[in-house]
Amino acid sequence: MSQFHVSDIHCDGCIRSMTSAVQDLDANATLRADLDTKLVTIKTTASDAAVAEAIRDAGFTVGTV
Repeated sequence: MSQFHVSDIHCDGCIRSMTSAVQDLDANATLRADLDTKLVTIKTTASDAAVAEAIRDAGFTVGTV
């Protein structure tokens, strides 16, 4: 399980965009995000680096927890 701080998520649309980007890497990936803390938790077989890159490519800023 991977965790990232994504400072610029604001709504469910952001979560859907990130989920789609991660599922392009791993179709079975699941993503949970807390809009208050900006903490994103992802269960995936993809590497943390690949997941972070996919989220960045979707237009978000990714930080470590």
